[in-house]
Amino acid sequence: MRFCSLSSVKNRIVLGEPLPFSVRDASRLLLLARGQIIMDEAQLDELFQRGALVEIEELAGAVQQPTKRETPEQRLARLPSDWLRTSQDVRQALTAPTAQMAAALHSSTDLLLSLIDQAPDVALSQVVRQPESGDGHYGVNHSIHAATACHAAARYLGWSPADQRRAFQAALSMNVAMVDLQARLSTQVSPLTAKQRETINEHPTRGVEMLREAGITDELWLDAVLTHHELPDGSGYPNGSSEVGELAEMLRFADVYTARLSARANRPAMSAQQAGRELHQMADSSPLAAALIKAFGIFPPGSLVRLASGELGLVVRNGEKAYRPLVATLTNASGEPRLTPLMRDSARDEHAVVALLSAQSMPMRLTDERVASLIGAR
Repeated sequence: MRFCSLSSVKNRIVLGEPLPFSVRDASRLLLLARGQIIMDEAQLDELFQRGALVEIEELAGAVQQPTKRETPEQRLARLPSDWLRTSQDVRQALTAPTAQMAAALHSSTDLLLSLIDQAPDVALSQVVRQPESGDGHYGVNHSIHAATACHAAARYLGWSPADQRRAFQAALSMNVAMVDLQARLSTQVSPLTAKQRETINEHPTRGVEMLREAGITDELWLDAVLTHHELPDGSGYPNGSSEVGELAEMLRFADVYTARLSARANRPAMSAQQAGRELHQMADSSPLAAALIKAFGIFPPGSLVRLASGELGLVVRNGEKAYRPLVATLTNASGEPRLTPLMRDSARDEHAVVALLSAQSMPMRLTDERVASLIGAR
């Protein structure tokens, strides 16, 4: 059995209402059976302090069957907070003691994949949209973004569920040996120190060592982590090998693509259109890079755009062609906010996308909850 912390699923608990899952202590002993009630914050905080756990399989069942009091709209609106809480679990997994790392990685994977399954386009928007506050651990966020991108590309290519999961986990863990350094580098404007460069060069090798010590035995996963910075011409690192497998290549593309979508101290975030163009040039027409770009689209869910009609809107999902998404218009042609968004198919000339916009270009503030509700609605 695999477990996650109770604190990471706090949003699934309604005080005074029956629990949708059982709660166990740090030793896996049952504390509260499914259907029992947590009465107040004090009791909940005590459980958190005791390191209470929830079984992943039981949680997944609870995720698929929302409580009667929760509408589909409410479930979509809370997805951003679910993603935020899950990032805390990922951080714990990537920094966990060796004996706990494998179980923590599997638990985090189960939770994240359950969120992706609920709303795949919302998952893509989590990669594309920058957090309003700029908060979060860059190394952890990048790991989640790269894993989400790999999973999206693998799904687009029709890989089996097992291969999709392996791609996700390999990407999630590929930088395990330098996750905190990544966070420091995201705000560093000075050149790399000799020690930092050494850590970067050694992180694929050290990452595989850490994963093996933790009990990871999937050789395809481990090989992808080891070689995700190797290049076909032998100019990569850590070993200058020209033998680069398909999964390692996908990890490298996802690493590069998602890094460009995130702001750093020395450069702003790129648009998905620009990041995709650079990846295409770098990848020399690789079908793996093409799949990643097509999975996101030229205007991925979460992008803000202007239409030929003059309306401003939010991309909610890809269309049949990468540059023809479905857009929820948030203003009329005069730029005045709409009370109720209208869906526009940009495949029609009068609704074609003519420009990407920044959040500051919109006449209203879009919360993450509203974005998730618009994107996840069908």
